[in-house]
Amino acid sequence: MTTRDAPAGEKAVDGFEAGRAARKSVPRSSQGVWEAPGDREDPLAILAAQDETRVEELVPVRYGRMLASPFTFYRGAAAIMGNDLGGMPHSGIEVQLCGDAHLSNFGVFQAPDRKLVFDINDFDETLPGPFEWDVKRMVASFEIGGRDREFDTPERRACTLTAARAYREAIRGFAEAGELDVWYARLPVEEIGNLVQSKVTKEDRRRFEKALEKARNKDSIRALSKLTEEREGELRIASRPPVLVPVREIAGGADESQIEEVMRRLLSRYRETLDGPERRLAGRFTYIDAAHKVVGVGSVGTRAWIALLRGEKSGEPLFLQVKEASSSVLEPFAGKSRYKHHGKRVVMGQRLMQAAGDIFLGWLDAIGLDGVERCFYVRQLWDGKGSAEIESMSPDVMKGYAQLCGWTLARAHARSGDRQAISGYLGGNDRFERAMVEFAESYADQNEADYATLIAAEKAGKLTVLRGV
Repeated sequence: MTTRDAPAGEKAVDGFEAGRAARKSVPRSSQGVWEAPGDREDPLAILAAQDETRVEELVPVRYGRMLASPFTFYRGAAAIMGNDLGGMPHSGIEVQLCGDAHLSNFGVFQAPDRKLVFDINDFDETLPGPFEWDVKRMVASFEIGGRDREFDTPERRACTLTAARAYREAIRGFAEAGELDVWYARLPVEEIGNLVQSKVTKEDRRRFEKALEKARNKDSIRALSKLTEEREGELRIASRPPVLVPVREIAGGADESQIEEVMRRLLSRYRETLDGPERRLAGRFTYIDAAHKVVGVGSVGTRAWIALLRGEKSGEPLFLQVKEASSSVLEPFAGKSRYKHHGKRVVMGQRLMQAAGDIFLGWLDAIGLDGVERCFYVRQLWDGKGSAEIESMSPDVMKGYAQLCGWTLARAHARSGDRQAISGYLGGNDRFERAMVEFAESYADQNEADYATLIAAEKAGKLTVLRGV
């Protein structure tokens, strides 16, 4: 196993030529082939290996969420797909990968200038690796999402083809652009609005505006009203086990002053990972309370905390999420991260791929009540964050959304890798995107088979499942 120190090595004299040369060893049409090898690892064994490091009481919640549908199963199965991708031939053209670029891991949030932008919003698995791994994760999610919405085959193929084509065309544009133009490129919601206005129904536009308004209002003040309660005259995070459990309950009989002192020390260490101005800003907030909060699908069972802070002078609330970061699911196949601290791995990957990041993004490590030292990264809990409502998408809306995701992923890859080499490999025709349609359909079939395996395991009593949580 090697150690990857950067997403791309020295550039060839002509990146386009290097990309075209890569087709000789891995033709674009071959990217569409997925056949499970005879020695493919049992998908349930891959999930079970992850369970060993997770909070035991929350593992049934994880399986309950994954069993909701083949789409939710796919969301939680990044390790399974990483294992599959790692065994396939690849272009060798490296970028900083998101590592889990399914369609629900894109969304809107507020940039530091407080404008809503569209970008990738989950980097738990980020690592340098072959660019097409992200593309395949993305296009397969559109095929699986389309099946979940009961779109017919032509409608699903149109979405998948659009995502892959948007990626190829955007990479071509970035390959011909200047370094600063690539670095400053971003997708404000106004541009999304223009797309929505021209291609969808009035009802779709209404949903879009409602979703944006919801995102704008999703901030720490909103979180204060949703996640806290008054306890003995003091504002504290509410107790709603198993999804929200205050630290005072987890710590058993520990004195609250002791808990507070520990949390203050941890937050102080976290602040040291911020840049100077952001460090000063974070230092103006005082710790109030913390709790364990279950998040997502794939992350269920990992240690994810929220911390409530208040401005020392203004009294305004600030909620931070402190989320466990372990090794990327891609490391067995792409090589170990250059960063020994996996919280730092996540933060550095996010800073490289996002056009505008969270000013409170940092990392820390801590020894838990079980005596095990773990890595964490820190970000704002709610900062204008909003995700697409897949369950209400029409074929036209999903197709438009696929265009946004394809462009956004290309922008992220263009920032971190050799965009000319990627463009040279993809070429000027539709061969690559048609291969992606084939791959998406084949892998969606595989995902359904794996999902059926999980259902069978539950029926056989091999899993403990907790639904509706």
